Amino acid sequence: MTQEKGTISINTENIFPIIKKFLYSDHEIFLRELVSNAVDATQKIKRLGSLGHYNQELGELKIRVAVDPDAKTITISDSGIGMTAEEIKKYINQVAFSGATEFMEKFKEANDANEIIGRFGLGFYSSFMVAERVEIQTLSYQEGSTPARWTCDGSTEFEISDGTRTERGTDVILYINEDSAEFLDKQRIQGILDKYAKFLPVPVQFGTRSNSEPDGEDENGKPKYKTVEVDNIINNTNPIWTKAPNELKDEDYLDFYRELYPFQDDPLFWIHLNVDYPFNLTGVLYFPKLKNDFEVQKNKIKLFSRQVFITDEVKDIVPEFLLLLHGVIDSPDIPLNVSRSFLQSDSNVKKINSYISRKVAEKLAELFKKERKSFEEKWSDIGMFVKYGALSDEKFYEKAKEFILLTNTNKENYTLEEYQTKVKDFQTDKNGQLVYLYTADAEYQHSYIAAAEKKNYDVLLMNSPIDTHFIHHLEMKLEKTSLKRVDADVLDKLIEKEDAATHKLTSEETEKLKAIFDKAISNPSMKVEVESGADDSFPVTITMEEWMRRMKDMSKLGGGMNFYGAMPDNYKVSVNGNHKLIAKILGADEAQQTVLAKQAFDLALLAQGMLKGADLTAFVERSVNVL
Repeated sequence: MTQEKGTISINTENIFPIIKKFLYSDHEIFLRELVSNAVDATQKIKRLGSLGHYNQELGELKIRVAVDPDAKTITISDSGIGMTAEEIKKYINQVAFSGATEFMEKFKEANDANEIIGRFGLGFYSSFMVAERVEIQTLSYQEGSTPARWTCDGSTEFEISDGTRTERGTDVILYINEDSAEFLDKQRIQGILDKYAKFLPVPVQFGTRSNSEPDGEDENGKPKYKTVEVDNIINNTNPIWTKAPNELKDEDYLDFYRELYPFQDDPLFWIHLNVDYPFNLTGVLYFPKLKNDFEVQKNKIKLFSRQVFITDEVKDIVPEFLLLLHGVIDSPDIPLNVSRSFLQSDSNVKKINSYISRKVAEKLAELFKKERKSFEEKWSDIGMFVKYGALSDEKFYEKAKEFILLTNTNKENYTLEEYQTKVKDFQTDKNGQLVYLYTADAEYQHSYIAAAEKKNYDVLLMNSPIDTHFIHHLEMKLEKTSLKRVDADVLDKLIEKEDAATHKLTSEETEKLKAIFDKAISNPSMKVEVESGADDSFPVTITMEEWMRRMKDMSKLGGGMNFYGAMPDNYKVSVNGNHKLIAKILGADEAQQTVLAKQAFDLALLAQGMLKGADLTAFVERSVNVL
């Protein structure tokens, strides 16, 4: 073959500036693209062999990545289909040297970005982000082919000549530029391969190549050095998501999880995804142990395309509430050069999103029906997923309402339907409204819970970070049902009955009592009201109205209600007109009235965990004096 040189008019736009500036934001991607091309070429020769279109020995089909710090090169080698000189012109030059505008139009119109990426093309040119010169040495599988060499320095000039390769396949040699010297570090390349190539379907061998070991002298008496190469296979070519579930045991899934997340607790359970219509998707999703800390857990799902890692930002592919899951998803329907706009608009991505949501709901429903006890034991971990899903996905809620569990302070679990049956006879108010009482902190609000239990009321535990939103969601979904925190008012006001107790104080005594407490408390954010309570309930109870506390909780969670978050706390001080202490206060002299009222109020603050600092010290000293 005669040497051929080509130049492009200096006035013609070329693709290199676009490659460097627009198409790739992360320079390390060059290695993913070149190794993916090598995988593609390898799989093509394997396919040709299986179809009988190639009858020679396939040999050892593997890819080799070698770093040579001395020569400042990275070489990616394969034993795939190779290329002829004509194919180089077709697949390399046409892409590189067509006008940039024309190229961008071609790229937009391609049905599949892999049409371009799969046979060098676009992916190949990412190499110029890190290389000052790129060389291809290749020999086609076609009978009678001769080796070809292509070289280009990223300008508008290229050269094609006879190559030196003696075996089928391709070497891509990158002469690394000064700005990209970091990629000559073995650890850096190892890290990139671990990220992108860990599960490629073709063995990838990685090593350093350095001619640094002395090897005698040459004919001129100068020292000679021999090349030292150290290699190891870095990938698992047959990860579990490529296998059928019936081939796998629990330990296989757990081992794979530990491989992906070496420092995590073992997962609770997993879902094996496998669908080939109307889109292709495989994968394994794991439910990790979450507890109440879920913000730091996101971006743990890895997205692959034909076993090539793409990204762990999968928020358009996976429903938002399932971003808390861990695991892998692999879909050849998603191109390697995936963009955010592609994910947001592609119809397959939307179908995948719905499919994953449905599969998760089906798995949870199956677990609940078959192993309810085990499901209940895991509820503290998976409840967050389920509630998050119910809030954000209507279709998920419709399935999940059968297995959403409500847990009370006695650690008993009920489905929505079971809980309604449990409390409706006791906790329906005089207007026919069913009232669910709940606590956000059973220890902190113990006195309020104890008072509710005396009346045979049940109290739910709602203490996860999203329960403020979930409570509101339940009220919208459950007919004639409201949820009230157990310290939102006195019990007779939380669940108003026809036969509610009344106090026996006159209007004059009521006004006097309010004045005594207003003077003792001396705090405008504490509004005193005289209520009717049971003889054995507390003399004074401090509460915050349900709506006000919810708004303040929402504002803390970033719910956009900052107006409420900025408002001062306002409480109601409920004085139980039926308590013996209240009668004693009314009968005492003025000085004693103030002391006793202050003491009763501080006891109420103490029950709410609101008595602190100097006020707590004063309360202790006063208690000693009273005793």
